Amino acid sequence: MAAALGGLGLLQGRVRLAAAAAATSSLRRPGCRAPVRGGAAAAALPLAGRSYGSEAKEEEELRVRYLDDEHKGIVVLGLNRSHAKNALNKNLLKMMSKAVDALKSDKKVRTVIFRSEVPGIFCAGADLKERAKMHSSEVSSFVSKARATINEMANLPVPTIAAIDGTALGGGLELALACDIRVAASSAKMGLVETKLAIIPGAGGTQRLPRTIGVSLAKELIFSARVVDGEEAKSIGLISHVVEQNEAGDAAYRRALALAREFLPQGPVAMRVAKLAINQGMEVDLVTGLAIEEACYAQTIPTKDRIEGLLAFKEKRPPRYKGE
Repeated sequence: MAAALGGLGLLQGRVRLAAAAAATSSLRRPGCRAPVRGGAAAAALPLAGRSYGSEAKEEEELRVRYLDDEHKGIVVLGLNRSHAKNALNKNLLKMMSKAVDALKSDKKVRTVIFRSEVPGIFCAGADLKERAKMHSSEVSSFVSKARATINEMANLPVPTIAAIDGTALGGGLELALACDIRVAASSAKMGLVETKLAIIPGAGGTQRLPRTIGVSLAKELIFSARVVDGEEAKSIGLISHVVEQNEAGDAAYRRALALAREFLPQGPVAMRVAKLAINQGMEVDLVTGLAIEEACYAQTIPTKDRIEGLLAFKEKRPPRYKGE
């Protein structure tokens, strides 16, 4: 039997076959319309060698931390461009892409938290000073790179949490929208403000915001370039949790860390497959979505995780999952 993680690597093809079968079936029934095709699946890759450390170098614009002890399995990506309010430039995007590429192929990673290392700011969006120096032909390439990098983040096979302890504008909010869950301090400010600059969100904002808070309200926020605080963001469904800021300025991060710890005891393969099933299913009709769920559920049956889960339940003890 192939290892479960290797099976996950084949799951994308199986999901497509399931979707195709469901689509064919629905087309055969009178009055049924063809489903909309979903985006690319986030499939797990074989394990790549990776050394673990508690902190990255101080001067890095993106600090990568692999947590230890009771937080083992949680990886924190910290934006660290204090002089530019964590604005996204070419170098930061390159570092983010490299980090995400390593994370998606590491089965020891269970949850990823995106946060800021800079007090009072999450991400101010694109680095407009750098962009002003670009030739017009470079701007399109830069935006495409930002969109691709944020898509790579969205397609990480493990749960992702954005901890918004400060301002998240434009590309900064688009980065947060690509995460599975968003947590923010009540004092945080969020908005897609691109229309003020006579442009539109270009890194997924026009697509992810409507899917998060609904079409009409998303249009209102984008058309007005309105900025909302954490309380309003929670009330409209933009974030899942809002917390009062603390003296250290990391209340959202602490809440995100608590959430991530809730995920750690669960079956690793099941978590990855559940995310895939949800992401794929949300882009298609219900019949196709149920076929996707069936294909994904079948992927968990032969795993050692499932056997361990059943044994732990029978023996009334916490399971000891290995993710294979």
